[in-house]
Amino acid sequence: THKSAPGPDLISYIMIQHLNSESQKNLLYLYNRIWNEYHFPTSWQHALVIPLLQPGKNSADPSNYRPIALTSCLCKLLERMVNRRLIYFLERNNLLNQNQSGFRRGRSTLDNLLALETDIRLAFLQRKHLVAIFFDIEKAYDRTWRYGILKDLYDFNLRGNLPIFIQKFLAFRKFQVRVGSELSDFYVQEEGVPQGSVLSLTLFNLKINNILNQIPQSVKAYLYVDDLYISCTGNHMNFIERQLQNAVNSIQKWSIMNGFTLSTSKTAAVHFCRKRNLHLDPEIKLDGHSIPLLNEIRFLGVIFDKKLTFLPHVISLRKKCERSLNILRVLSTTAWGADRLSMMRIYRAIILSKIDYGCVIYGSSRKTVLQKLDPVHHTALRICSGAFRTSPVKSLYVDSYEPSLSLRRQMLSLHFYFKIESRPHHPFHNYQLRPFLIRLQEKRKSTTPLFSLECEQLYRI
Repeated sequence: THKSAPGPDLISYIMIQHLNSESQKNLLYLYNRIWNEYHFPTSWQHALVIPLLQPGKNSADPSNYRPIALTSCLCKLLERMVNRRLIYFLERNNLLNQNQSGFRRGRSTLDNLLALETDIRLAFLQRKHLVAIFFDIEKAYDRTWRYGILKDLYDFNLRGNLPIFIQKFLAFRKFQVRVGSELSDFYVQEEGVPQGSVLSLTLFNLKINNILNQIPQSVKAYLYVDDLYISCTGNHMNFIERQLQNAVNSIQKWSIMNGFTLSTSKTAAVHFCRKRNLHLDPEIKLDGHSIPLLNEIRFLGVIFDKKLTFLPHVISLRKKCERSLNILRVLSTTAWGADRLSMMRIYRAIILSKIDYGCVIYGSSRKTVLQKLDPVHHTALRICSGAFRTSPVKSLYVDSYEPSLSLRRQMLSLHFYFKIESRPHHPFHNYQLRPFLIRLQEKRKSTTPLFSLECEQLYRI
């Protein structure tokens, strides 16, 4: 955060960090006056928006630009202080749904990915169907209902300075767009949470959190910020279709009442099933349009296919990593290239980090699928260490102080498992299968073991 660009007032974090003790006291006095006198500086309500083109997109289409909003660092410092109080209140009173993982301490995208993967494995174990629907909310941040945020704060019995501060913080927001050295006119943001502010993430979580309470008990739902998916498991497709349709109708009704819009073109469903006999696919409608049924879908950076082989994800991941290997080849030039230590750091940053992400989830696929990533790892180690192509793989591991990918996946899985067990409020804390499912897992040895069972076996080893 200290390297963030300054806002319209050109006051950076470095300048604030180098204030003397007297100036720091004056700044604290200013913050206390804003907090107690209910007056929010108008200059802090001004944001500078810089549009950045998304990679590989058409520059002529304005929707292909990602807005980067720069706000006052003095304001963001005060927001951070208020945000910590608000988060403490929400977490202490368990006001946020356990299945909401976005921007919460100790939670990550892996929680939602693990929940989906576990439910699919359980459906396969019992030879049932599982249908999951992945929703897309159009411009979720820009369309957040501000009055709804204040209403939710009131429903949580929040009174006094905090809700009044948030009301002043959200009011009269305006922004300018900067392209090069040119500035646009001022525009007023009538709805939505401010882009680029610290409080916006928590306020958005607060508002969208109630969507999970609209789901019937027969349907599971998990949320990461605005990435929502629901799933239902059953033996009969008619039952699944009926339950999911009721859930979709409830979500649609809640979205309309709270100012959100569900995208009918980007919302999709996947029917996870390994049955070979002919069976019907579900037909679920959103706003009068049938939700398309896909064979695979990318959810939070991991591709889930209907057979849960993770083969499409591994192939896509390998192609990305192979393109990044060219960077290492260029930097490994003997005449002017980087040294060995720098090369290993670059490899861990641009390639190994991609392989590590989600490996806790896709690591449950077959060995033949996972082995497709090994050549990328071995090639990178040879480039970084300057070893010959004929160098044995085991010597590469020893020489570069890097474990194999399979060992690394086990290490990261155990690390994530112990992280879950250390948090009592985590949805998967002390996760245990029912006895008949354990017996079923032991009987059907061909099925892939669940994450918790596999980690328990690794821990015993």
